[in-house]
Amino acid sequence: MKTKELAIEEKICPLEFAVNAISGKWKVPIVWRINQGEKRPSEMLRGIAKVDRRVLYQHLKELEQDGILSKKIFNELPPRVEYSLTPLGEKLVDVLWKLNDWGKVLLEHSNEE
Repeated sequence: MKTKELAIEEKICPLEFAVNAISGKWKVPIVWRINQGEKRPSEMLRGIAKVDRRVLYQHLKELEQDGILSKKIFNELPPRVEYSLTPLGEKLVDVLWKLNDWGKVLLEHSNEE
């Protein structure tokens, strides 16, 4: 009996795992901005309304740890850091495009009511 309960507890749902990787108010906008060509945190701070610098850096760090972004540090003064999408991050962008299309359908549906 305990073995069965343990197996259920350790079961990982891929959808839950994926949603956890992009959960957070600013993670999707960050990925989207990087996909659109913004590479530096200062660009993202200007482009994403109301994001706090500390939160931005925390989300960038988490996205990097999850393998969605890669970080390049330039050895110059003033210090410069740029982020880019990894192949895993590029696959996420494909999913976001599909989610965007679904959002359009959802908007149309809500306007019909």
